[in-house]
Amino acid sequence: MVRFIISLLLLLSMTITAFAAQGQSVYGRLHVANGHLLASNGQVAVLHGMSTHGIQWFSQFTSEGAVKTLRNRGANLLRVAMYTAEGGYISNPGVQDKVFQAVDRAIANDMYAIIDWHILSDSNPRTNEQQAVTFFQNATARYGNNPAVIYEICNEPNGNVTWSGDIKPYAEHLIQVIRQKAPDSIIIVGTPTWSQGVDSAAADQLTAANIMYACHFYAGTHGQWLRDKVQAAENKGAAIFVSEWGTSAADGNGGVFLDAATQWLNFLDQEQISWANWSLCDKNESSAALNPGANPNGGWSDSDLSPSGKFVFGKF
Repeated sequence: MVRFIISLLLLLSMTITAFAAQGQSVYGRLHVANGHLLASNGQVAVLHGMSTHGIQWFSQFTSEGAVKTLRNRGANLLRVAMYTAEGGYISNPGVQDKVFQAVDRAIANDMYAIIDWHILSDSNPRTNEQQAVTFFQNATARYGNNPAVIYEICNEPNGNVTWSGDIKPYAEHLIQVIRQKAPDSIIIVGTPTWSQGVDSAAADQLTAANIMYACHFYAGTHGQWLRDKVQAAENKGAAIFVSEWGTSAADGNGGVFLDAATQWLNFLDQEQISWANWSLCDKNESSAALNPGANPNGGWSDSDLSPSGKFVFGKF
């Protein structure tokens, strides 16, 4: 009987893994061509996963058990959001250790990992540009050209910030820094107006290789007008990565707006655009994937998932 139970558990584990999306061991080194994210064999690669909330607040949900559970539920991507302000890297550089621990765990579970320089209240990426240089020098010294690691250099530029005057020159500088040790890695660049200005980026694209442009949306706030911008940017050859989206309104609350979210995901599937959902935490807000009090060590059943989490986990 014991041998039968062990065999049954092994079969169940293999079945769960089989349903997981293709990871780095299958897709290999990613690259960008003709406006698409491609696997090493030249086929379109699609990544679906979760973004953490601010790692300075919710690093417990990047435990070994949590990341393993996320992978077993079907995700092949973990975005690690390191706020620059609000108690993040600028005032507490040691938070990078939590980022690297989370990235290491994602890699160990055959997932891709996005290292996210999460500007928000600091608005303009040029405000802390030198600190960004230092951080990405540290990150590339550790991971270099690791094919599982993606570098996201400015989460959501906002306020009186323009593509040509602020974001593009910042990106050109950071790309040079990253390319010293990660010559082939995917780099995601944020766009104006909380990463909704993909049209302005597409009209004046960066010349470096393997660059993608961030589009962020929240289903209760952003609708067809933003999908039209994404489509227009793609028509100009820009490669788009939805590195953050939520089922809520833009403030993380309201909803959940599942009909609007379904429209978005149908569009992303049609366009073969990769995405990371906000967010893998138990914060008491509707965009959180986990119910308050969920076990930080993972092992989540559907009863541990919020309405948003049940919807999103069902889409991996």
